[in-house]
Amino acid sequence: MSIFINKNTRVITQGITGKTGQFHTEKCQEYANGKECFVAGVNPKKAGETIFQIPIFGSVKEAAHQTGATVSVIYVPPAGAAAAIWEAVEADLDLAICITEGIPVRDMLELRNRMKEKEARGGKKTLLLGPNCPGLITPEEIKIGIMPGHIHRKGRIGVVSRSGTLTYEAVAQLTEIGLGQSSAVGIGGDPINGLKHIDVMKAFNDDPETDAVIMIGEIGGPDEADAARWCKENMKKPIVGFIAGVTAPAGKRMGHAGALISGGADTADAKLAVMEECGFKVTKNPSEMARILKSLI
Repeated sequence: MSIFINKNTRVITQGITGKTGQFHTEKCQEYANGKECFVAGVNPKKAGETIFQIPIFGSVKEAAHQTGATVSVIYVPPAGAAAAIWEAVEADLDLAICITEGIPVRDMLELRNRMKEKEARGGKKTLLLGPNCPGLITPEEIKIGIMPGHIHRKGRIGVVSRSGTLTYEAVAQLTEIGLGQSSAVGIGGDPINGLKHIDVMKAFNDDPETDAVIMIGEIGGPDEADAARWCKENMKKPIVGFIAGVTAPAGKRMGHAGALISGGADTADAKLAVMEECGFKVTKNPSEMARILKSLI
């Protein structure tokens, strides 16, 4: 069991002919069921060609129609990435995963408004993961994104994180102590993004094959606190919480574009306090995440 994707998911790569898209599509093909999962690429100038035995189409809509794909992964450069996401949304895909970093905030604002308008008109809701994220993986079934596949093992622990590298850290720790992952989701660190911690926690809560979760956040924004309050009311599974940025000074952007402390409630200490109040087992030491989780189950 998994959340959002599994071995039967069929995937389109937007930006498949670029250097990054080629590299990571090939790596995803090599992982588990990847050869069957990655069924289409999109590049309007190279429609009719193939790459890695994957057919290239002129549009997402055509690729989805011809192959039955329901998920797209986007490696389009920043200037065109928001338009690429919108193309996936217009094609009524279930999920668009945007790896691209550095998309202009204004482009994402306009995209978010267009997505909301489409839903308000009764159109299909396409979930968006990212941008500026590593993607997601259901170990030993499928990986979509840039995470190193070899550190993952199938298991019953969910991982959700705003930080790509801390996702890998949590996963590697879990694998090392004999606990695998049901799914690992990197939601990305941009200020305007798709799926939030709360959305992924809801999915893990509903997944009968996820027994516990590691939730990793960063300074800046209310998302982790919102998720923690939802979990207090609804989540029955043990959660370990970690927030990166305990030593970050107020008013200085740290790493991710969304990691900017604006008020008192979005510091690492404030978020950790909320998570603790909501029943999370929190730690300020990222090397302890898996060990603490093992003690809870």
